[in-house]
This record gives sequence, structure tokens and C-alpha cells, in this order.
Amino acid sequence: MISVKEAKELAWAHTKVLDAAWMNLYDATGLVLAEDIFSPIDMPSFHQSAMDGYGIRFEDLAANKPIQIVGEIPAGNAATYELNANTAVRIFTGAQIPLGCDTVVMQEKTLVEDGYLLVNDPLAVKGLNIRLQGSQIKKGMLAMKSGSVISAGAAGYLAALGLNSVKVINRPKVCIINTGKELIKAGSELTDGMVYESNSYSLNGALVEMHLTAEDILMVDDDEALITEAIKHKLNTCDVIILSGGVSVGDYDFVAKATGNCGVKEVFHKVKQKPGKPIYFGELNNKLIFGLPGNPGAALTCFYEYIAPCLKKMMGKQVPNSTYKLPLAQAYHKKAGLTFLLKGFASKDSVTILPAQESYLMSSFTSANCIIQLEEEGVEFNEGDLVEVHLLN
Repeated sequence: MISVKEAKELAWAHTKVLDAAWMNLYDATGLVLAEDIFSPIDMPSFHQSAMDGYGIRFEDLAANKPIQIVGEIPAGNAATYELNANTAVRIFTGAQIPLGCDTVVMQEKTLVEDGYLLVNDPLAVKGLNIRLQGSQIKKGMLAMKSGSVISAGAAGYLAALGLNSVKVINRPKVCIINTGKELIKAGSELTDGMVYESNSYSLNGALVEMHLTAEDILMVDDDEALITEAIKHKLNTCDVIILSGGVSVGDYDFVAKATGNCGVKEVFHKVKQKPGKPIYFGELNNKLIFGLPGNPGAALTCFYEYIAPCLKKMMGKQVPNSTYKLPLAQAYHKKAGLTFLLKGFASKDSVTILPAQESYLMSSFTSANCIIQLEEEGVEFNEGDLVEVHLLN
């Protein structure tokens, strides 16, 4: 068996960044830009009102006299007016500033009588409430760097520049294959000896957290030929195959044999960790195959610790995990020789080891926001000791 550190390094080293492709901006949230983006326009593309109010010439305020209102400019209309001395225009947020106008006073600071404007704003200054052309970005300037993640805000920003497609690193195509004679789908009637299959729900949910979804979810019997056929078929269409169950060395554990039947190169099988010791990882033509334990708690823990970092790298995100050091909120004892990966709850000041840590239990994942890594040779961990924390999501 190898250590957790060695296993993670091997998985990372065998993971390649996927090719780039043009994608509709609606579909690109969470993905990584594959090239620099330079603004095709000034933004705003014209001097723009920041308020509902009145556009004036600042010098006309000094006379402290009524100013004649000569027109109105709603947002979306071209500014066809030119303000001359002692004239004003009704204007709305986002509307184009007309020639001659250098100040917008908000409507709450004004009074209109018989078509004339009275201004009561002793704090008014020249240029008030005007967004200057190009004040956010000028045409030709760098808008976003290659390698940046397209967040919801970034998508809106790029759309405001007039872009509706971007070149991004592709999403990996992922398939989930659950193995086990005892599994039935949620919603079916539970019979003796059977258990509800849950790994596909937690694993697909973890993918969704990463702006991914499974291309396919299969349930396969504990049969070497059937598992081999499922893997062989999905190797043609997917970048990552995640198998759960059948990964140990029992009479009905066929995952390692089945991957070998498909020509997959085994990179490691079994890691010195708890939970998830029998985890399998293989590679074929830059496609990754993970075999996870069938126990739900172990399967999801292994996803967060091994698969999620590799998926991030495939999408061009070069940071494996969000890792911090936090003091333990309580003491903990473990055996030496295995790295413990414990479900925890991290706050600003400390991290708490949650109950229900057994590999078959999932209840603690309903409140966990991190995995706590207790190192292999450690035994006694005292309250206040700094430990490694991997934030989920």
C-alpha cells in the first residue's frame, strides 16, 4: 500500500488538462477561460446617467434661477438634445447624456413648476451622477485573463461587453457505475437482503457542486463480464469513469479485474487511509478510472479527496483543494499507520470532528463542510492542535 500523499501525487500527475472549445456564455459558468479577452467596446459605450433626474449645465446652477426643461431622454433612446444656456433635460438611469450636459441632479433634489426646474442640492458638483464613457473599461483593454474562472458575475461582465460565447477548457464527461447485487433504486419497495443505492446520488451531487453532471449513471450486477462491458463501452465516450463497490478483494469484487480486461493501466490499488483503503486508480489514453468502496461514507470522502482535484485540473483549475490549518475543537485518538479522513465542521476559529465517522454512515455529511486529515503516524491529537482541513465546495 502507498501513502495518501503518494496516491494524490500519482492521481494528479496522471491527469491532463482537457482541450478548449468555444461555448455559449450561458453554459460556461464555472469553467476556465482558455485565452485572454480584450474588450471590444468602451463600457459604458457613451456618457450615461447614473440616476433618474435632470441633466443640466453645472454653470447654470450658479444663477440660482429656474431652468427650462426642453425634453426627455429615457434609457435606450439616443440623446438628440444639446443643452444650451439655462436649459435642462429630464433623464433616466442608464440614458445617454446629451451634448452640453455635464451634471445630473437626482429628482429628489428638484422641483418642477410650469416646465421649469428648480434645484435644491447644495452639495452638487460638476460631473455629479454621470458615468463617463469607458469608465469601467476602454476598448482594447484586457477584460479577463486566460485561466480565470467564469463566475456568475464574470458571465454578466462579459455579456455586457457584447460577448455571447467564450473559449473555455471543456468539461470532463463523467460516468458513474454502481456495482452490487444487493442494490435497488430509491423509490422501489425494499425487500430482505437489499439496500437502497445512494452512491449515485451523492457522487452526482458532488459533481453538480462543481458545475458538472454525470453523462450516464449505470447499475451493474457483481459480474466480471458485465462490469468489463460497461467500462469498455464508457471508455469510448467519457473522460472519467467512477465505479463504486466491488473494489476490494472479496469473491464478488471484480472492478480491478474488469479494468485490467479493458487494458486500463493500474496506477495504485489500496491506500493507507481510513475510510476508503481499497480505493483503485487507473489510466488509459488520458482517461481516468476510479474504483471507490461501496460504503457510501467512504465513497464520497474518496471523491472529495481524489476525484474532485483531478476534475478541477482537467478543467484547467490548478489548485487541488482548499486547504487550511485549524485548531481541533476536541481531542481525538487514532491508530498509527493510516491517514484518517474525517468529516468535520470548520468555523472561523476551529474545526470539530463530527460523529458517525464509520464508512457506511452518511448522516454526518448532512452538516459537514470539510474533511479533516489526520496524518498517518499521528496517534494522539489534543484540543487546540493544528490539523489539516480540506474545505468542501
